[in-house]
Amino acid sequence: MAFKDFPEQEQGVQLLQRSLERGRLGHAYLFSGHQLDELEALARTLAKTLNCQRPLKASGMAVDCCDACPSCRKIDGLAHADVHWVRPESKSRVILVDQMRELMREIQLKPAEATFKVAVIVAADRLKTEAANAFLKTLEEPPAKSVLILLSTEPARILETILSRCLRLNFAGEGRARFDAAQLEWLGQFSALAAGEQKSLLGRYRLMDVLLQKLAALRAHVDETLSARSPLEQHPDAEKDLREKWEDELKAAVEAEYRRQRAEVLLLVQWWLRDVWLQSLAAGPGLLNFPDLDGTQQVAKRLSPERAQQNLQVLEQTQRLLFTNVQEALALEVGMLKLQL
Repeated sequence: MAFKDFPEQEQGVQLLQRSLERGRLGHAYLFSGHQLDELEALARTLAKTLNCQRPLKASGMAVDCCDACPSCRKIDGLAHADVHWVRPESKSRVILVDQMRELMREIQLKPAEATFKVAVIVAADRLKTEAANAFLKTLEEPPAKSVLILLSTEPARILETILSRCLRLNFAGEGRARFDAAQLEWLGQFSALAAGEQKSLLGRYRLMDVLLQKLAALRAHVDETLSARSPLEQHPDAEKDLREKWEDELKAAVEAEYRRQRAEVLLLVQWWLRDVWLQSLAAGPGLLNFPDLDGTQQVAKRLSPERAQQNLQVLEQTQRLLFTNVQEALALEVGMLKLQL
């Protein structure tokens, strides 16, 4: 992909291209947004533009990649010697200090085949404190002809000492996650089921089963998508140590992306519960996120504003629990049973 392929991120892309045109690109960036895969694509595009052999130019400076030359193809295939990626790994799905030390060693070396060395830290909010602190010196005094790009869907969890050393570009659009037609269709099913009487445990467990089926399908899709992109698929003859490293990275990447998408599904439910609360207050349709869902009003009629507001707190608490090592099914079961529907 080239920068022209991100029409919904025009503002952030224009800021990057203006810096490229003026030859004033920063040495460290934090790309934040709702979609980690989109942030990765933007980081790849910047890396390609910096090292493209046939770039689109403005004022004599490269401002977009051709997306077709050998350098661009290598970067897309994660096979470029001067573009390095770090992802959460280990069972705890964090970025370890040894990973950052290896990255810093690589970034200090002169470029092997390109103009710029580029380092991309995926899910930078998963940097362990020791890893983040070890990275500070490189952020403060980066090597010449190097660009560091941190990606995060949860920038609030990044240490302030890291944030203060990065130029931040927000690729979150209008400030809320974008839900596609499939997600909205699922929410309609969830809302309709919730609109039925939920006094019995059986009804509540049916509702939870709908949620668990959605999450299981999400995990399977994430696993399939990231496995197809993994260098494991592209380089089946790689050495054993390298394959083991890629396997660890893939497992960590799948878990991190699944958690992000799971949070998005729960946010979708939380916004629907917000509509229920607003309906219990007799708010007009102009304030609702999903004014066309019939189940919203039916649930709101059964609840006082106080009880409807408590549901929002339950979802927030469930989200916080899921950021810990709590068992997912247990946390969701407790949360669903606490909801007042």
